[in-house]
Amino acid sequence: MKLASRAPTLALITTAVLASLAALPAQASSHREAPSIGGMPRVDGTDFYMFNSYEGVAANGSGGRAGYVTLIANYLPLQDAYGGPNYFKLDPNAIYEIHIDNNGDAKEDLTFQFKFMNTLKGITLPIGNQVVPIPLTQAGTVSAPNAAALNVNEKFALTLIRGDRRTGTATAINNPAGGTWFDKPVDNIGTKTIADYPAYAAQHIYSVSLPGCAMPAKVFVGQRQEAFAVNLGPIFDLVNADVGVITDRSKINAAAANSIQDKNVTSLALEVHKSCLTQGNETVIGGWTTASVRQSQIVNATPPSGYDTAVKTGGGWVQVSRLGNPLVNEVVIGLPDKDKFNASVPTGDGQFATYVTNPTLPALLSAVLPIGNAAPTNLPRLDLVTTFLTGIPGVNQPANVVGSEMLRLNTAVPARPFAMQNRLGIVGTLRDGESPPDLAGFPNGRRPKDDVVDVSLAAVMGGLCWLNNGGALFGPACTRAAVPLGATSLELHDGVDQAVVPLLPGFPYLNTPLPGAGGAPASTTATTAIRRSR
Repeated sequence: MKLASRAPTLALITTAVLASLAALPAQASSHREAPSIGGMPRVDGTDFYMFNSYEGVAANGSGGRAGYVTLIANYLPLQDAYGGPNYFKLDPNAIYEIHIDNNGDAKEDLTFQFKFMNTLKGITLPIGNQVVPIPLTQAGTVSAPNAAALNVNEKFALTLIRGDRRTGTATAINNPAGGTWFDKPVDNIGTKTIADYPAYAAQHIYSVSLPGCAMPAKVFVGQRQEAFAVNLGPIFDLVNADVGVITDRSKINAAAANSIQDKNVTSLALEVHKSCLTQGNETVIGGWTTASVRQSQIVNATPPSGYDTAVKTGGGWVQVSRLGNPLVNEVVIGLPDKDKFNASVPTGDGQFATYVTNPTLPALLSAVLPIGNAAPTNLPRLDLVTTFLTGIPGVNQPANVVGSEMLRLNTAVPARPFAMQNRLGIVGTLRDGESPPDLAGFPNGRRPKDDVVDVSLAAVMGGLCWLNNGGALFGPACTRAAVPLGATSLELHDGVDQAVVPLLPGFPYLNTPLPGAGGAPASTTATTAIRRSR
């Protein structure tokens, strides 16, 4: 089995992975991760998933959607399902982007740019001798795109940019029904307004043609149930958890709740054939997401009647959100540089190198947990540099890599069916001695099922140095002697299980959003609707 034309044998890959995965800092979902973005929730990037599509794929990696890559960028965190009357529309004065580097030089080669337009229909009712605008997003039931009862119609435009995101060649993607605007489904208000939300949402999955690409792509933009699992509150309360539980993986789900399971999020999802994303013989792509707003924003003291008229904007685009690997800015980057990281580009990541080579998280965990001085001693953490900034040689490192922070995926690695995926990705499959190993998961991209928190907790506390015990990639410093926690480092978890989060079996993979009223979504209906959309 080979991962790419230059890939080593499976045995060498396994050795490389065991050594390299110690590189991961503790990561998770990025919610309100920096001071400034906390005040701009509509452009706050929360999660980025990039994986080889596994919908309908057989055990040998063939069939179904094999050969396609799914990209999902989530924004606007912690949405309560009952968030009426306005719900959670994205910002028409912003741009949302997914960037792809396909030659390893830390610069975007492809950018998928999303813009939004929210149009007020101005539905009115005759009240006495007056005609009065209604106060709600809807005036009745909804079952189709741009339904007559929707008072605000949400649309988005998609542009593919080749080269630099601002100066490259930009081409608008056409809606098969005509024009360049696509309807976005209204959020899941409730079952009385939208009786069958899965079927309604499925009408907003579009098959599109991309310039320079022979294979059709899919796009969906809309609200989804939060797909990330984390014991969020206790973690940031100085890890307020029983150390006897979180150091014993047999006790996962024993004493913690998924803090954000009852939240929704807004997803920008694409499924693109790998031949349209890669360049030449290079099979590894790097990806990250950003959001940008206009440089000037003035609060309108006397806003006119209309929709979202309180702020005037102008000037050039300014990046305010950035996300590649999960939770980098939340628990790796120091507080003084969080806003700076959100405004940065991968080519400038050298300025943040100390946060990777000398991470503070192991020392913080040692200070708040009754485990003594548990920080690994192999400083500087060159193991972190390998996976965090370059990718793992033979797995997901480009041939001509320039060190930079982004999520990297080898598109040549066959996808694994959902039931065969190891929730701990590559580290789990190697720790558990699985054969054949699951090499299609985090940190080789990120699937919705991958429990990046648990993988990363083990890695940052030296669990993979414990397994590797010194390897060619990292030299003699990454050994068991550098791991004060010993084998316990491999037991660490946050108390919740990513693998039990409800998901769809195919595009857009993330589950139907929770309704504001009327009960939970029916996953069987959702699956049927998604399949019917193809």
